[in-house]
Amino acid sequence: MEELAGLDALPDRYAILEVSADLAARQRARIEQLPEMLRQRFVWLTRLPDEPIRGVILANEVLDALPCARFVVHDTRVRSLGVAMGADGGFIEREAFADELLVRYAQPLVREFQLADGYRSEVCWRIEPWIAGVRQCLEQGALLLIDYGLPRAQYYHPQRIDGTLRCHFKHRAHNDPLILVGVQDISSWVDFTRVAKAGEAAGLDLSGFTTQAGFLIGSGIEELLLADADDLTRARRTGEAGRLLLPAEMGEAFKVMALSRGLQSPLRGFTLQDLAHSL
Repeated sequence: MEELAGLDALPDRYAILEVSADLAARQRARIEQLPEMLRQRFVWLTRLPDEPIRGVILANEVLDALPCARFVVHDTRVRSLGVAMGADGGFIEREAFADELLVRYAQPLVREFQLADGYRSEVCWRIEPWIAGVRQCLEQGALLLIDYGLPRAQYYHPQRIDGTLRCHFKHRAHNDPLILVGVQDISSWVDFTRVAKAGEAAGLDLSGFTTQAGFLIGSGIEELLLADADDLTRARRTGEAGRLLLPAEMGEAFKVMALSRGLQSPLRGFTLQDLAHSL
């Protein structure tokens, strides 16, 4: 908001839909530090707005938080992977028969990518209704999605035999969802091919798809790093930017996708690199 104010491009309001009471409290505390003319533009929502809006909707690490289903392939058929209580009272992984929804969404992937026996992965069919819901409240503008993810052919690559489910606890990542129950974050990566198709089905245009590094460089992050700063500040900013840009950090794992409605102008973030062909 401070940057937009400097560009004389402030939005009429900045609406935040935050389901976590703790995070909403942190957001309010941060925003209280801003000047009054910026603070008064913030509002908090408990649901998507009923009245369609004209503007930009930002969804940063939202899609990877949607519940997904895990499956395993046996004899070219999918079975559900779930959680049960072990004899010692701890949690264990357990296979079960796949329900109708899992068969509908996961079985075609087994055929399309010839997934081998024992192959494990995830599928999220909640993406379509989520995108459709956002589309209903977007009269004109863009939906900008930023998340861990891959195009479908890479997501279900034969060598990705254990899927993309990841757990995070105190900035450390691991692959065991059955420990640290209730205190660690558990999510799976996003199938961006599914997102693009969901957008098309909802009447949205695909306005770009690229890596986070490609998007930030295309948007001019290098100009920001060099602008009006002393040597010490530039060094600090460069170090911070490295985490966002480097392939070994967040630069390649995070992807950015724009779905739009009634938007004629190209988006600068996708002019350097557009990977839409990979979807």
